[in-house]
Amino acid sequence: MELLKERCEPKETCLQPLQKNETARLSAEIPDWRLRDERLQREFKFENFARAMEFVNKVAETAEQQDHHPDIYISYNKVVLTFFTHKVNALTKNDFIMAARIDAIK
Repeated sequence: MELLKERCEPKETCLQPLQKNETARLSAEIPDWRLRDERLQREFKFENFARAMEFVNKVAETAEQQDHHPDIYISYNKVVLTFFTHKVNALTKNDFIMAARIDAIK
């Protein structure tokens, strides 16, 4: 997976919104993620709340390392992660890099 080899660009740099063809190409590398309302989203299910929270803590650690953070929704054994680069009000390559890194956690 090519996205796993990359690091998120610092948010201070001039991040560029992705074009639709680039979004489609990168989506192929993370097939379990869906585009919803111009955001990248995936739902994860676990056996219980404790396992869901273990996963969320790993996601938080990765997000801090990359300085790119998802919106996180937790409901007992379900975790929904959403990526969207608020600074440019669009999806960027950072969103896809993080999705790939999170897939590697699971």
